[in-house]
Amino acid sequence: MSDAPLRVALVIGSTRATRFGPTVARWFAEQAGQNEDVALDVVDLADFPLPVAITDSPEPADAAIAAALSSRLDAAEAFVVLTPEYNHSFPAPLKVAIDWNYTQWQAKPIGFVSYGGLSGGLRAVEQLRQVYAEMHAVTLRDTVSFHGAAATFDADGNPKDPTGCSAAAKTMLDQLVWWGTALREARAKRPYRA
Repeated sequence: MSDAPLRVALVIGSTRATRFGPTVARWFAEQAGQNEDVALDVVDLADFPLPVAITDSPEPADAAIAAALSSRLDAAEAFVVLTPEYNHSFPAPLKVAIDWNYTQWQAKPIGFVSYGGLSGGLRAVEQLRQVYAEMHAVTLRDTVSFHGAAATFDADGNPKDPTGCSAAAKTMLDQLVWWGTALREARAKRPYRA
């Protein structure tokens, strides 16, 4: 059994030029930094422009991008997926990143931080739960969501009222560490077979 901090990848799912995700990601990284059981790696999908078409023989540049992303995801023992809600769903680049990978998600827990308008991105999270179930991942029940996100944060990128969201982040991170540690030990004892 390892007492090492859980390696968690925070995946920023939007790549739009006008995205609000990096603001939320900075705040969440600060929250994760308060948990000594978490070693956070921020994986911004804007840094990994994957092609939509997945082929057996991708172009060398596409293969290199896919390999770099896969390596980062494979190193993670747990994930937090940060997603906005676009048209009642999650962003296409996030689906592409999920589809370019498979074993990287297996038998690992996934927590969600979402943002958007009235729904706070929760419709996107519910759809992601179905997708990640197909990947043999374990999604956490409790999430962190920001309703009307742009108005929820101040000019310095901090939540105007941090009480509720900070408590939600702590709860979700505690659950992620529990599941991540349990699944790390289980994978070490018996490799997962899908």
